[in-house]
Amino acid sequence: MTSAPLPASADLSRPIRVLHIITRMILGGAQENTLLSVEGLNRRPEYDVTLLSGIDEGPEGELLTRARQACRVIVLPELYRELNPLDDAVAFWKLFRLIRQGRYHIVHTHSSKAGVLGRLAARLAGTPFVVHTLHSLVFHDYQPRLVNRAWWALKKLCAPATDHFISVSSRISDKAIAEGIAPREKFTTIYSGMELDWFLHARTDPSATRRELGIPPDAPVVGKIARLFALKGHDQLLDAAPDIVERHPSVRFLLIGDGVLQKHLKERARRAGILGNFVFAGLIPRERIPDMIAAMDVVVHTSLREGLARVLPQALAMRKPCVSFDLDGAPEVVIPGETGFLVEPKNAAGLADAVSRLLGDPDLRARMGEAGRRRVDPTFRVETMVSAIAGVYDRLIALHPERLTAFDRRHTRPARARVEDVAL
Repeated sequence: MTSAPLPASADLSRPIRVLHIITRMILGGAQENTLLSVEGLNRRPEYDVTLLSGIDEGPEGELLTRARQACRVIVLPELYRELNPLDDAVAFWKLFRLIRQGRYHIVHTHSSKAGVLGRLAARLAGTPFVVHTLHSLVFHDYQPRLVNRAWWALKKLCAPATDHFISVSSRISDKAIAEGIAPREKFTTIYSGMELDWFLHARTDPSATRRELGIPPDAPVVGKIARLFALKGHDQLLDAAPDIVERHPSVRFLLIGDGVLQKHLKERARRAGILGNFVFAGLIPRERIPDMIAAMDVVVHTSLREGLARVLPQALAMRKPCVSFDLDGAPEVVIPGETGFLVEPKNAAGLADAVSRLLGDPDLRARMGEAGRRRVDPTFRVETMVSAIAGVYDRLIALHPERLTAFDRRHTRPARARVEDVAL
């Protein structure tokens, strides 16, 4: 699905106040999308952007420090990923008060919990426009049906409070529409933007990176970048790894990321007798991700639930072919036979075949890498994403200018002073 042309920015005499709400600002795809969105929007004179986030400290790393350099940041301790009826109720009440006091023209939510609490609080506070980004679908095939139905019901509950949905892939839009969340006219696909020049024009030394990681210079490298957490597909890679090692004994599997599964994954590799083929690099600074990708020959993406993994366009921008499970937004960038291969989810034999084929054919890797580079630029540039998000805002304002007029009439007092950070 492609987005229809959007009208030019509205001619407004004052900045539009926008509040982005997310459950946590760890180092992750949805969080990077949100960070780059608020940075880009806040650089535009027509917007005055605030970011509100919960707190979730863990081994993944955090993005709040950088966010504080880009815009106002509000930290809400009661807003965190796990369900807690008492804290969730407190978070909802505080969100309502903050939104009402901030007199935001647009509330834009991200992630499931922040999406539910934030959208309902915004509507209760009388916010003129409410937007929600679907970074993935919280109801999916790899969790209990009862949990799926509960999340589906919450999504349906919040849909009337949502003026527009932004999806990071067309497949997510299609699935949400098929599930009856909202009609198609309420959805726009905007691919998750990134600082693409980091990858297109990266100055890297793959040999030096391999030495740093203890990888032999002539070893083929299969890379995976993801938190070591459930549903990220590391176990599925381990299922295929023995077959790949049998065909390419010197192969190294370079895993970038940290998380609770590290001990489990190392033990699995040890029991299979292939621990020496694995390199657990741990948490790597964002700025060094191009170095890591440059050291890889093939990038695999075996997540069982992902909107459209950022590592896929990043790898393709660096001319690295990809092998991915055929789900969610992956087919929109991994084109079979052109930029990589798609494999049925959990198909270990198919995954081993696809990876082994690429490892054994340098010319095929080069052709797919070049095709991938052409496919992602400029589609996945942050500038493209920010412009499209602004276009959604503009369209909503153009469709319902009376909402802003009525809202501003009710809120004529001067805006609150800027603060660098608010902890509640």
